[in-house]
Amino acid sequence: MLKSLKSSKDSPFLFVEKWFSSNLNVSIIRISGSDTANVLKTLTNQQLPKPRVATLRKINKINTSELIDEGLVLWFPGPESYTGEDMGEIHVHGSKAVVNALHDSISKIENCRFAEPGEFTKLAFQNGKINLLKAESIGDLISSETEIQRQQAIKIMNGKSADQFNFLREKLLKILSHVEAKIDFPDEDLPNNILNEIKNSSDEVINKIKKILNDQKVGERIREGFKIAILGPTNAGKSSLMNYLSNRDVAIVSEIAGTTRDVIETHLNFDGYPVIIFDTAGIRDSKDEIEKKGIKLSLNRAEEADLKLVVVDAKNVDFSNVLKGLMEKNSILVINKSDLLEKDIDPLTKKINHVLISIKENKNIEELILKIKDNLKSKFITSDDILITRERHRQHLQQCLDHLNNFNQKKEINDFDKAAEDLRLATRHLGMIVGKVDVEEILGSIFNDFC
Repeated sequence: MLKSLKSSKDSPFLFVEKWFSSNLNVSIIRISGSDTANVLKTLTNQQLPKPRVATLRKINKINTSELIDEGLVLWFPGPESYTGEDMGEIHVHGSKAVVNALHDSISKIENCRFAEPGEFTKLAFQNGKINLLKAESIGDLISSETEIQRQQAIKIMNGKSADQFNFLREKLLKILSHVEAKIDFPDEDLPNNILNEIKNSSDEVINKIKKILNDQKVGERIREGFKIAILGPTNAGKSSLMNYLSNRDVAIVSEIAGTTRDVIETHLNFDGYPVIIFDTAGIRDSKDEIEKKGIKLSLNRAEEADLKLVVVDAKNVDFSNVLKGLMEKNSILVINKSDLLEKDIDPLTKKINHVLISIKENKNIEELILKIKDNLKSKFITSDDILITRERHRQHLQQCLDHLNNFNQKKEINDFDKAAEDLRLATRHLGMIVGKVDVEEILGSIFNDFC
């Protein structure tokens, strides 16, 4: 849990509250800035402990001898700290009374303020302790809910993605140096080996970026969740299926047609895979304006979904109009209420990817779940260590690719001035991913997502 007050650029230090829930119920207050040492001395009435050594100290209220708690104090002198500044940690018992008393005491020290969400990691980035990709991956690790999300965050924290983007950027900078040399000395022809190097290097970067972009959005699926939309006509059992998969009553179930009018979503963990399931309004011709809006939302979610579960009544499988369109790709036909079926389903329906279930009698639902899991696993397969986890990365890579394609066209007609500008822009977009260039305009949105 992160507490935040209004920021002041002139504040010499900041403090932040982090809660760690465990059997010991311990809270950690972190302090960063030039006056951190003074805060630790004032709270403990003692000299600083040895750097990076957890030391048991009595923590007192400011200007009094009243004891707040007894806990561990750690001192991290800059620049060898997480933020790059002088930093301290105070580990105390996690009750609200203890934490509030400690906060109250620290707040009485001049110039002290609460940190903004993600500000410690923002300071670490600004002071060169981490790159922008690692900063984002720390946020992803904090918010990870499934094992595959944790693994992806750790993979990016290890730096392979940043190393690859920096490698590609260095290649472009080298090409740019050759092009700028030609601009500075227009009467001198570039040697053939340099021209070949320019062509080979630019082609290599283009092919690598194309490969990264052709990732089926695996990284974004892992980070945001695999989207499953439950669709179909009214009273087919969509909400019942939603509740079964969620193992709780998420949606209202009724025999009255059109009960679900809005899109209801729930986040699940399917064997370590993050999943978002949407229960949607029943699709039918309706004169009710609210229901019509719900149906429109349903069809929009169908377009966005990674997988569609099209639920129909076993006694009324009708593939006319909208329903037929929903089954075109990334869909499983779920034929519910099989307990009411008096005869076998027709041969045409058998040819479609389907599962015959009965939610009422708990029949064949495990078979459906197995199909969903198989679909999930196939969508999360990647052979590359470089994963795009945010739309921001994808946009910068695409813009880099566009400028490189423009560069390739221009250099054929020896338009070196414009070619150099395309290279500079391509290099800038790669740099924006890892934070090698000015990225102030995007820092707020990145670090505000930490809490």
